[in-house]
Amino acid sequence: MERVRQLGRRLVQALRKLGSVTLFFISMMEALPYALRRPLLVSRQVHNAGVLSLVIIMTSGFFVGMVIGLQGYDAFSRLRQEDLLGAGAALTLLKELGPVVTALLFAGRAGTALTAEIGLMRATDQLSAMEVMAIDPMGRIAVPRFLGGVLSVPLLTAVFNSIGILGAYFVGVQLMGVDNGAFWSQMQEYVEVEDVREGVLKSVIFGIAASLIAVFEGYTAEPTAEGVGLATTRTVVITSVLVLILDYMITAFLI
Repeated sequence: MERVRQLGRRLVQALRKLGSVTLFFISMMEALPYALRRPLLVSRQVHNAGVLSLVIIMTSGFFVGMVIGLQGYDAFSRLRQEDLLGAGAALTLLKELGPVVTALLFAGRAGTALTAEIGLMRATDQLSAMEVMAIDPMGRIAVPRFLGGVLSVPLLTAVFNSIGILGAYFVGVQLMGVDNGAFWSQMQEYVEVEDVREGVLKSVIFGIAASLIAVFEGYTAEPTAEGVGLATTRTVVITSVLVLILDYMITAFLI
């Protein structure tokens, strides 16, 4: 009986959390015009969340592409279809690994930074000081960071995919001896516009989810060092799980 009660409490807490996130998102949408009138705030957050994440995205993308090249060559060589390596690598990156891995890396690097930054503002009463000075912290702090993340994730995903394909090309063509023309021609033949659209759709949805969670956790963090640390941890955990769940749901819906 006690376990049922604990399960019920956790369910209620989860529903309350979902309601809080929904109300927070509505508040940000109401403050959206304020942020759009100040594009410099948004561009600065695109730099912080996107440009500063390029190194880890490009490095990870290249090595992920190399692994795909190795595994793909091993699999296709057993079927005597090595020429399909380019198409297999491109489809794997565009539809699945690119959006998912980029979102996870974004949560670990930029998402935690957003949460810690806003949480520190909460802990040092900077957000309260803005309210006293009649400055809306939602439009000044939360919305630009949210938009910066939403714009950055699709762009980072495109970079990840491009570098990943180059990594697969390097391993498959330069190291394993796959025909250069076959690598690119098979990719062009089998990769369709719908495959690219699926990847773009996933990257946009993942960007919204990751940015919303990061900003929400920082904005609602307990104003203590421990509270900011816990909020940062929750950002990574919740975003990682949510991205994988959303990935399955989107894939199941589009197939």
